[in-house]
Amino acid sequence: MTLRMRTVGLVLLVVLSVCECVRFGPICRGNPTNRRRTSDSWGAGYFGARRGSRVHQGLDIVCADDSEVIAPFDVTLMGRLTVYKDPTGEKAPINMGINLRGEGLSFKFFYVRPDRVSGTVRKGQRIGTMLPMQSVYPGITSHVHVQMTDKSDPTPYF
Repeated sequence: MTLRMRTVGLVLLVVLSVCECVRFGPICRGNPTNRRRTSDSWGAGYFGARRGSRVHQGLDIVCADDSEVIAPFDVTLMGRLTVYKDPTGEKAPINMGINLRGEGLSFKFFYVRPDRVSGTVRKGQRIGTMLPMQSVYPGITSHVHVQMTDKSDPTPYF
C-alpha cells in the first residue's frame, strides 16, 4: 500500500466518522430547522460568545415564548435544573430547565418548564414549554439554551 492510498483511506475514515455524528432533531415547535440565535442587544447565541467576564457555554436555538419544546431524539429525563443563582428573584420567571440523556449524549435545556422530570420521551414528543424570556430580557431573541453536561461545544450536533 502506498503512502497516497493510506492518506486517502485516512481522509475517508475521518469524513465517514464526521457524517455518522448524532444530529439534534427540532427542539421547538415553530422552528423545524433549529435556527440559531445570532446577535441581539443582549449578546450572541453561539458557543464561546463573550458575556462580559465569562464565556457562553451553550448554543441558543430560537424558540418563541410559550412554545412547545420537543425531544430532538429519544431521551431520558434526568431531573429539573435551576439555571441561575438568583437571590433577588428577578430571573424567577425563566429560572428552570431540564437535564436530558439520549444518543450517548448528556445535555441540558435552559428556560424550559418541563411537563415531567423523569421517564422517557420519544423523538418529537413534548418535553415542556418555553418560558417567557421577554419578561426578564426585553428584546432578546427568545431561545432554548442547549448546553452539554461536560460543557463541550454542542454546535457539531446541530
